[in-house]
Amino acid sequence: MIQESYSKALLVLEDGTVFRGRSFGAEGEVSGEVVFNTSMTGYQEVITDPSYNAQMIAFTYPLIGNYGVNSQDVESDGVKAKAMIVRDYVADYSNWRAEMSLGTYLKNNNVVGICEVDTRAITRHIRNHGAMKCVVSTLDSRIDSLIKKAQKDLGLIGRNLVKEVTCKMKYIWSGSEGHLKKVVVMDYGVKYNILRMLAAMGIEVHVMPANTSASEVLALNPDGVMLSNGPGDPRVLTEIVAEVKKMIGKVPIFGICLGHQLIGQALGATISKLKFGHRGGNHPVKDLETGKVEITSQNHGFCVDIDSVNEQEIEITHINLYDNTLEGMKHKVYPLFSVQYHPEAYPGPHDSSYLLRRFCDLM
Repeated sequence: MIQESYSKALLVLEDGTVFRGRSFGAEGEVSGEVVFNTSMTGYQEVITDPSYNAQMIAFTYPLIGNYGVNSQDVESDGVKAKAMIVRDYVADYSNWRAEMSLGTYLKNNNVVGICEVDTRAITRHIRNHGAMKCVVSTLDSRIDSLIKKAQKDLGLIGRNLVKEVTCKMKYIWSGSEGHLKKVVVMDYGVKYNILRMLAAMGIEVHVMPANTSASEVLALNPDGVMLSNGPGDPRVLTEIVAEVKKMIGKVPIFGICLGHQLIGQALGATISKLKFGHRGGNHPVKDLETGKVEITSQNHGFCVDIDSVNEQEIEITHINLYDNTLEGMKHKVYPLFSVQYHPEAYPGPHDSSYLLRRFCDLM
């Protein structure tokens, strides 16, 4: 039996709502936008996803930590979420691949975790009132003080968080003689599993920093360019959008999540912040061409405004069945398509993995 100590912790929303619980991660105090994720598994992949940078994640599935943590199931070089919020934390994990408990992993990464709070109530509150800023603290017990700290947090609107998670220098993830295709992946906060899956398909994968110019990318003579997922407000990434625009029509392009939003802006569409976003592994998306419904993994708080898409140039390919927001599109002339969700999701669902093969076919 694993024994871990638990100190008191507070979660306070900017509107004054208070949840009292216990800390199971690092001691400390953090603020950020609180969001909820509806996945039943994959907590390690979720918290290491760079798209969650500056966010506090409330997990709707009540039991978290039961299969521990290992060094393989990560999506980046460390935890990117600011805090974990869970109902029941399990320290006594059971899994033959596990190397440590989730609580130990959070402490090693200096990440705050709070448990024994009503995550259902938190989720209902966010759904009713929208995503909001909050503070999780093991240090300050003064509610008025914590409310002010939550209100002062910068949140996500107007913030360029890509610069905090992109690689500093270009690198090759996979490359050797015999690779049939070369793909440049623009790292706006890329998940490792995107790179893993491309490499498994026999592709030479070159990863480039977010501020790389279009001319530098095209100078590598790639067979295709992938625009990755990433965090923050896509509306402030005007310099990146300008470079994306220069690549359109020059090389096959596939955009995922933030990459989808960047393509939308490059083609003249506008972006809006969703009330509470889409985050989880169970979101139904309809393929308008086939009529099939895919169960998808999603993680985004912004979306391309469907009414702003120029349908003379762009074909809308996928729609979210929860709220009819835009989930996929392709250009009618150029070799370019994008989706708002994650075809590389691991653990699943894997309904959308065909999109990576479609990208290869496009090349």
